[in-house]
Amino acid sequence: MIVFLYGQDSFRSRLKLKEIMNEYQKVRRSGLNLFYYDFEKDGFVDFKERTETLSMFAEKKLIVLENVLPNLNLSQKLLDYLKAKKESKKDDTLVFFETNGFDSDNPLFKFLAKTAKTQEFKPLSGQSLFQWIKKEAKSLNTEISPLAIEKLAVSFSNDLWGLSNEIKKIASFKNYNKIEAEDIDLLTKSKIETNIFKTIDAIAALNRANALKLVSQHLEKGDSAVYLLAMINYQFRNILSVKDLYQRGKSFQAILKSSRLSSFVARKCYLLAQKFTFSKLKKIYSRILETDLKIKTGKISPRQGLELLISEI
Repeated sequence: MIVFLYGQDSFRSRLKLKEIMNEYQKVRRSGLNLFYYDFEKDGFVDFKERTETLSMFAEKKLIVLENVLPNLNLSQKLLDYLKAKKESKKDDTLVFFETNGFDSDNPLFKFLAKTAKTQEFKPLSGQSLFQWIKKEAKSLNTEISPLAIEKLAVSFSNDLWGLSNEIKKIASFKNYNKIEAEDIDLLTKSKIETNIFKTIDAIAALNRANALKLVSQHLEKGDSAVYLLAMINYQFRNILSVKDLYQRGKSFQAILKSSRLSSFVARKCYLLAQKFTFSKLKKIYSRILETDLKIKTGKISPRQGLELLISEI
């Protein structure tokens, strides 16, 4: 049997891989026929020699192969090997594991897509991400409020490794009582929140060139375009809310209490709210939601959508 696990979400794919390996070891405790090859370090010859060595135990082998597909030459060797050894390896389980990018025209990928038990792990977003955060908190025997979930999603986007660690940290701090939005404000520092406000400042000043430059810097550092859009969405929604409270004559302290924002975010939103008219903020927020929908429906790429949004508002 051949299993193929791949995709950008390495947290969930590694969890699945661990599950497969644990199930194998429950039945075959010796572990002598469990082989793990990372082809960024291991070579094809070593793989071939070790996996073809007969064990004194008549156990089925579990062979995990990581980082194969980015190497076209290696991919072809393994494809030829699989076809040649089809009968002799039919009782073994081979798991191809990929978290890095690869060419979809790779012949081995096409072979695996047709013959393997395949599972792709795409980055989570929207309600799927919210549900994952809720489930992760539940696994620690704690609850988490919807607003706390949203704040974590904005701060970490689809970085499940970071989210998992953060949820564990906060749950422990709260002695596993319910996690609230104020706990996120107290204990979680957004990776790029301060710089997002710089981008919004540039937008408010109608300096689109600087806003695009700041966004480009984020992207070059590896920040996700979807994450950046989510942060911009979140902060413009906060500014719109603060603007509404301000227009109703609320003081800053009253706004701070009503919005439930951290003092830093509330103050930034309060100052930025003075730079936009209420109608302009509503138009911008509507445009952000429209861009988000286009990205989610595949009508535009995340980067293109983000850059087009910045250039038009």
